[in-house]
Amino acid sequence: MKHLTTQAIVLNRTNFGESGRIITFLTPEQGKLRVMARGVRKVKSKLAGGIELFSVSDISYLIGRGEIYTLTSSRLIKHFGDIVKDSDRTQAAYDFIKQIDKNTADNPEPAYFELLADAFEGLDDHAINLDLICVWFGAQLIKLAGHTPNLRTDSAGQPLDQVKKYSFDYQAMCFKPGRTFDANAIKFLRLCFAVSPKQLKNIRSGESYVKPSLNLVQALTKKMTQ
Repeated sequence: MKHLTTQAIVLNRTNFGESGRIITFLTPEQGKLRVMARGVRKVKSKLAGGIELFSVSDISYLIGRGEIYTLTSSRLIKHFGDIVKDSDRTQAAYDFIKQIDKNTADNPEPAYFELLADAFEGLDDHAINLDLICVWFGAQLIKLAGHTPNLRTDSAGQPLDQVKKYSFDYQAMCFKPGRTFDANAIKFLRLCFAVSPKQLKNIRSGESYVKPSLNLVQALTKKMTQ
């Protein structure tokens, strides 16, 4: 049997038998792994501390003949414990995990692992607006899936005008003349596709653009999964 080590984030945990769990991990090198953690629900289990939700861990596992591998060790690298101090941030973290799991196959590229780890870091920082993190996460997920909208020209192929307002055309995946987004709002949206949530929090004027941008990325994410 082959013994491997990798960084991992828990996507799902299912109780198995009297004290075990089957855990689905997201990893940067091996994609998604389904691993049996035997005895992990026992009080003195050495595995339990390294498989916390909203954490990045080092895990070692054995590859056998089946599709479910065997967890042999786990060590916590970073636990984003402040997430669970707020119920809305906790729910957002669960939602991010579900979206990553739903929108990836068994061997997603490493960038999905990095996205989820960065999202946890953003949620852990209560100084960053929660809706802002959700906009950023949705934008990054859309970009990784190859569905980045056209944020440079309108539905007629003309460069977006600095003095005009626009609405989003979901069929054409670009802006059209409307009333929802002005030039600054579109600039803010471009930043959501380009930078980290920590960088976004320094853009104070961007807070007024969060709601329409969140509505847009949520609609695009839903459209992406249809």
